[in-house]
Order: sequence, then C-alpha cells, then structure tokens
Amino acid sequence: MTHVSTDMELSEELVRKFDKLGPRYTSYPTADRFHASFTETTYRDYLDQRAGRTDNPPLSIYIHLPFCESLCYFCACNKIITKDHERVGEYLRYLDKEMALVASRIGSDRKTVQLHLGGGTPTFFSEGELRQLLAMVRTHFAFTPDAELGVEIDPRTVQPHTLSMLAELGFNRNSFGVQDFDPAVQQAVNRIQPLDMVEQAVVESRKSGFQSINADLIYGLPKQTLDSFSRTLDNLIRVSPDRIALYNYAHLPGRFKAQRLIFESDLPSAELRLQIFLMSMRRLLDAGYVYIGLDHFSKPDDELNKARLNKTLHRNFQGYTTRSECDLIGLGVSAISKVGNSYSQAVRTVSAYYQHLDAGRLPIEKGFELSQDDVLRRDIIMTLMCSAPVEFDVINRDYGIDFKNYFDAELLRLKPYEEAGLITIDASAIRVTPKGRLFVRASGMVFDKYLGQPTTSTYSKLI
Repeated sequence: MTHVSTDMELSEELVRKFDKLGPRYTSYPTADRFHASFTETTYRDYLDQRAGRTDNPPLSIYIHLPFCESLCYFCACNKIITKDHERVGEYLRYLDKEMALVASRIGSDRKTVQLHLGGGTPTFFSEGELRQLLAMVRTHFAFTPDAELGVEIDPRTVQPHTLSMLAELGFNRNSFGVQDFDPAVQQAVNRIQPLDMVEQAVVESRKSGFQSINADLIYGLPKQTLDSFSRTLDNLIRVSPDRIALYNYAHLPGRFKAQRLIFESDLPSAELRLQIFLMSMRRLLDAGYVYIGLDHFSKPDDELNKARLNKTLHRNFQGYTTRSECDLIGLGVSAISKVGNSYSQAVRTVSAYYQHLDAGRLPIEKGFELSQDDVLRRDIIMTLMCSAPVEFDVINRDYGIDFKNYFDAELLRLKPYEEAGLITIDASAIRVTPKGRLFVRASGMVFDKYLGQPTTSTYSKLI
C-alpha cells in the first residue's frame, strides 16, 4: 500500500476503486451542455438585467489571446500557430470593439476585482501591444485597488524586461507552463525549455514583485518515467513556485489534431501514470506544499490556502480562485462568460469573431440558462469541489427545499463514498474528509443530473 500523506491515507486500492471518467466542474452545467439556442440576444438580455441593479457582484475578466509561435503537441487549447505578429494589431482592434459593447451594457458602477490573460501565449504580444491592451481594459472597466491581475507566460518568450514590464502594468500573479524538465519528454511534445530558463523567469518574477507564482506540470506525457518525473519534481521544488498545478494529460487525438503527432507507444501505461501521480503527491506534500484540491497545490502562506482554510475558496473557468462570486466577462475567441444565471461562449475562429463585431453583435456562439434546480446543484457541486461542508440548513433556507427529501436518491448514491471514508454524512451536513478531497469530482458527479444524457465531450480520468 502506498501512502502520500499521513493525514490523507491515500492508497492505490482506493484510487483504483473510485478513479473514473468525469467533468472537472469549472462550471455546472458543464460546457458540453451549452447549446446554440442561447444567442447573442440572450447574452445581451443578461447584461442588461445586471445594468439596472444596485446589488451586482463585482467583475472578473478573462481575455483569450490565441496566438502561439510554435505547436506544443499535447495542447488542447484554442490557439492559432503563427509567426506573423502583424495579426495582433487587428485582434486588439476587435477586442476593443467587444469591450465597448459589453461595457455599454453592464452599468457604470461595476468594479473589476480580477483580470486574467490566457491563451495561446499572452507574451506572444509585444510590450507595446500589451500596454495597449491594458490601456483598453482600463478605459472600459474600473479596477479595485486590490484587484488580482494574472497572466499565463511561456518561459521561452521571456525577454530581459518582460516581467518587470508586466509588473509595471499591474500584473501581480503569473503562471509558467513547465510541464516537464526532461529533455526527452520536451522533445516528444515539441516544447524545448531548459531548466535555467524557467528558474531565471521565477527569480525575475520575485524581483519584479509578483505576489504569487504558479507552475504547471503535466503527468502522462510521452517518454515520462517515474525517475524522470521525480527529477522534474526535484528541480521544481528547488525553484519553489508559490503554487503548482499537477495536471493529468488527456490523450484525445480524435478531438485535438496536435495530439496526433504524439506516438502513442511513448505514452506511459495507466499503471505508471498512477505511480507517477502518487509519487508526485507524496513529494509535494513532503516538500511543504498544501493540497488545495483536484490538481492544485500551494505553499501554506499563499492566498489560495488561506481561502481554503477560511472556506472562501471558489472555482470557475480559471480553476480555483480566492475571489468570491463574480460575474465573469470573457473576451476574445472561444472565451466563456458567466453573467447571472447564464453561461455563454464566443465563436471559436477569428474570422467569425470579426464578422460578428463588424455587424455590431457580440460574438456569442452558444450558452446555457440555468434553472433554479441547476443553480441549486451548482451550489452543492462547487461547495464539494472546494472541500467545504454542504450544510443542509443553509441549502434549505437559500432554496426553500428539504434537502434530504429533494436529494434522497443522491444521498443513497453517496453511500459508497461514505463507506470508503471519503465523505461523512450526518444530520446537518455532507463533509469531505482529508483523503476524500482527491475524489471531490466523483462525489460532485452524484449531483449532476446531466451526466446520463448524450454529450460530444470525452471526459478525463479523475486521477
């Protein structure tokens, strides 16, 4: 039996029993349930409803910057591979149009507490272009003094003044795509970035005043072994980012063309992936990192862990976040928004994006309007995803139901998780146990009424 931590008591047998395919619940209902009958008009209506209210939540803004210079074979993001940097200027002009359309409908009193640049490769944009982008954002949206500004960074794009320039623009959090330091693995996925490149970028981030630095790792990539990934962990623990995301690679070449360039014979077996995961959990916990949930770890003094401890942790399309419930405004191709009890997603191609905006329309392709039952189930699932207690009295008061009658079937389906010690259920609440925190996706799935319905998505394994 392999244990990763004395307080979690996580065994291989337990993982094998409850490791199943399921959503990651960055939303509920999940994005594969969005449909085209939710239109640009529907989205406008939700924006307009918020404009007339005085009790609106603050804004969180996500901007999708899709350009990359080279193709990483493992990538499942919506991206455009190009070395033509002239395309950025046109994209910025259309982002400005979209911002203006959204800002004109949300009311002038809305404060922005969060901004995140994702991609693609945000640092594909030049210093001048990033300055232009931030000036545009600040023209249309008012930021609070303590706003979190985060940016995803490809270490290969970092120039001598990149990080100090981003800090000057107001960014205080960043995330580096590391994936793996082993040269053979990097060669197999077409992403060559030496250790010293990442190490220097982290050092420069600290010098520039970034408050939280994240590094992404991926296990399950071609050519990975237990020893090679252990060496990657040695190096990353020494680099000492504030947060680490340990993602499970989902090989879906039928959906993502880039993954067809990976030789399947080079992929680690399911058994080896499990051993890499268990070893990684143990190593990170032994190094002093705290398990936040799913695939996220942080240092004990990081805001993410503080939010976990004081039960203010939340989850959205960017993963775990310290900010309370916000309206999420997505800008750019394929970006997802959450406004009120609705989700919406933009068109996936720049040509369609430009066409919509040229016609004065918001570039919405599909979305979802949540019923009261959807909102209730979202509340429960997201509470479980953050390993917080689902308190029956609170749910009953907020939704006007009797929890035990309303969810009688779900409580029965939770019994195996209770018997395995992953959750406890008493007269007042469902609580996630320390070792159950790794299986919150599985316990959350019990409350997902859409899982039995047809979907175009292929879900990933929990581990």
